[in-house]
Amino acid sequence: MEGNESAPAAPSGAARYHRDLALRNRAALLGAARRLFLDLGYDGTSLAKVAAEAGVSRATLFKQFPTKAELFSAMVTTSWATEDEQAPPVPGDPLAALSTLGTRYADLLTRPGMADLFRIVIAELPRFPELGRTHFDLGKMPFFDSVRDHLLAEQHAGTLQFEDADLVTTQFLGMIANYVLWPRMLLLDWDPDAASVARAVEEAALTVHARHAVPPPRARGG
Repeated sequence: MEGNESAPAAPSGAARYHRDLALRNRAALLGAARRLFLDLGYDGTSLAKVAAEAGVSRATLFKQFPTKAELFSAMVTTSWATEDEQAPPVPGDPLAALSTLGTRYADLLTRPGMADLFRIVIAELPRFPELGRTHFDLGKMPFFDSVRDHLLAEQHAGTLQFEDADLVTTQFLGMIANYVLWPRMLLLDWDPDAASVARAVEEAALTVHARHAVPPPRARGG
């Protein structure tokens, strides 16, 4: 009819099946690639090994990832994915908010295989320099932005005071990463328990709060 735009046709049953199959194959390939790259390194991992590990044909793999470099890049990118968007803390209680944000950051850095991911990205930087930026942008920057934005919100609310939000954010996240992640780069047996990680986050939050909290107004004498 004139003046009416037809709605886009829904995908047929066959189209949905092939789309869902492609998504399942992609997930299987990325999971297999992650296991093999982290276990065997870049040079020790072949596309044939990934296809066999994922239980798909080489032709299916090449449709998704024509080269090993593309598969490696996709593996690094998806390793930082989070399932749910977490709501930012409400300004007003900066110590509690920093503890919440710090715990989220520690949870990410202590994911299984995360230290191995850092190691292989660092090792492959000469071959894939762009992955360093991808690793940084997908890994640290979302948390950096969330902490900096919250610090600025607390400053606007009058609970914190500082001159350089970027510097305070760097110091806060650095205190956490320097305990839960970076020792793993050299010490393979570094594996602090959950209580120790929680204490490291708490100390980082307390340090920032002690340095930058706005003192409460003094009560007037009678």
